[in-house]
Amino acid sequence: MSADRKLLEQAYAAFNARDIDAALATMHPDVIWPNGMEGGYVYGHNGVRDYWLRQWRLIDPRVEPVKFPSDQDGCILVEVHQVVRNLAGDTLKDQMVQHAYIVESGRIKRMDIRDP
Repeated sequence: MSADRKLLEQAYAAFNARDIDAALATMHPDVIWPNGMEGGYVYGHNGVRDYWLRQWRLIDPRVEPVKFPSDQDGCILVEVHQVVRNLAGDTLKDQMVQHAYIVESGRIKRMDIRDP
């Protein structure tokens, strides 16, 4: 398993466990992260932390990496099974999405959400 894939698997596991500090440890301090709820991006560890805490007060997302296909753009692609539930446990979304990462010096520098 490549170091980048291991890093991303750690990030997904930390996110699903709601362990923000462990997830942020996989990210560059100046990370650029998509705001999947409102659009645009959040920036840096504080931006990601605030976004996730706000998100988790509204919904219960879970993301499981399924495949790591190759990409010609130099990005690391991850096909992800995403299940989003409301706080009562009702499923709002159950879909496949694709995340595209740029990893720099062993940390996630940027993530984008793409249609698979």
